[in-house]
Amino acid sequence: MIFVGDDWAEQHHDVYLMDEAGRRLASRRLPEGLAGIRQLHELVAEHAEEPGQVVVGIETDRGLWVQALTAACYQVYAVNPLAAARYRDRHHVSGAKSDPGDAKLLADLVRTDRHNHRPIGGDSPDVEAIKVLARGHQNLIWARTRQTNSLRSALREYYPAALEVFDDLHDRDALAVLGRAPTPAEAAHLTLPAIRSALKKAGRQRNLDTRARDIQAGLRVEHLAAPPPVAAAFAATTRAAVGLIAELNRQITELEAELATHFEAHPDADIYRSLPGLGVILGARVLGEFGDDPDRYTTTKSRRNYAGTSPLTVASGKKRAVLARHVRNRRLYDAIDQWAFCALSSSPGARDFYDQRRDAGDLHHQALRVLGNRLVGILHGCLRHRTHYDEHIAWDHRRTTRAA
Repeated sequence: MIFVGDDWAEQHHDVYLMDEAGRRLASRRLPEGLAGIRQLHELVAEHAEEPGQVVVGIETDRGLWVQALTAACYQVYAVNPLAAARYRDRHHVSGAKSDPGDAKLLADLVRTDRHNHRPIGGDSPDVEAIKVLARGHQNLIWARTRQTNSLRSALREYYPAALEVFDDLHDRDALAVLGRAPTPAEAAHLTLPAIRSALKKAGRQRNLDTRARDIQAGLRVEHLAAPPPVAAAFAATTRAAVGLIAELNRQITELEAELATHFEAHPDADIYRSLPGLGVILGARVLGEFGDDPDRYTTTKSRRNYAGTSPLTVASGKKRAVLARHVRNRRLYDAIDQWAFCALSSSPGARDFYDQRRDAGDLHHQALRVLGNRLVGILHGCLRHRTHYDEHIAWDHRRTTRAA
């Protein structure tokens, strides 16, 4: 066996090779890209006969370089940078740090402690594509939220009537009217046919006249007014924000369609969709973050720990505390939190479980976290046995225990 530490950077990689006794075999700085990975394979071939004899430690689990390492059938361990920093303190406390030194540290770590770390999972390209699309879709939603909040803040400064008329500023009605009348003065002169035309052009088909009258009445209510030059300046920023939000809405819709196509083509999609509260978007997010490697999560507990829904026990001496996990995959945890909330209205068993936790004194989000932890366990069982969700199998044993 040989052990390779790879300290990566944007332009280069520092690699360090050692044998099972910890003796240095080679160290080198390699360029990023095809030339660098070719040199790494040549360097490894000088000391190892089979790819399975090579163990690599690197502080990332994604990217073209990591894909090339796994494609070469090396044993690749993605080491959390926090874990690597703590491991550095085991050897010296001076605070010294260098890229070649970190490469040696990673090689030493996988030589002695790789049993405490998890090798990179063998996810399929299909689930990697779903992960990319799901994260891209979520990033666009976050960007739209930032733009909407910025627009709301600006309207409070000079156009409060718009905030009373429109609840969602990224809604098509709000964007259509604000794009045509970005100032209170222009809004006061909007006629019903003009408002109706803007709403129809934006895509509204029903209740056009009623909605147009409500908008006209709301925008003509008297409010405090900003000076005309200030209102004109704010109007320019509002037009820009409306254009950005409208384009984000269009891109989100297109990406949703692409994400749905990829998700529904995955062989695990039917199992995910069978669980209560999981639709196409949430199901794709959960699938993308969990991956589809059947050997990654050996137990239900390991899947729950990765999701961040399982409790964390901190005990020392006479003190013992059970806390929520804060070191976790935040995108996955956010999806599971939404999943648990949606399951309340579609699963009687989930609703009953949530009510039990609230009766026991849990706050809303505490009860959702416990419910999400339970749903992750159910998902693990369904995937392991390749079966769809069954309401009675999932919850009847808890009802029986409670009745007893």
